Amino acid sequence: MAPRSRRVELTPAAEELVRRLTGTHGPVMFHQSGGCCDGSAPMCYPRGEFRVGGQDVLLGVVAGDVPFWMSADQYAYWRHTFLTVDVVPGRGGGFSLEAPEGVRFLLRSRLLTDEETLRIEAEPALPTGADPDGP
Repeated sequence: MAPRSRRVELTPAAEELVRRLTGTHGPVMFHQSGGCCDGSAPMCYPRGEFRVGGQDVLLGVVAGDVPFWMSADQYAYWRHTFLTVDVVPGRGGGFSLEAPEGVRFLLRSRLLTDEETLRIEAEPALPTGADPDGP
């Protein structure tokens, strides 16, 4: 099976922060829920402390082995975009692991090209938290 098209990536600064957080907290994951306020920012959690479900899709894996999940409702809005996770100064108000560092993750997006869209539409559906074999 051919590899999936990439849908999400980290900036070098975000990747470095993820490495530091992994060194402190062990394996981590991202979840993008949508919603308002902090729900609109990608949240980073220790892997296993945030349970994904059937309404979450695995958008991709970043920084080697860090899963990036998104709620299905949010994905319906963002399915036509390529996402880049960045890190900026400032404190988010949520439970994301970077909060004590005085920085916060945020998403930057661009529209998929026509070629990317056609390639993605030809691929199988993204895995969900309900898939029996796991992500």
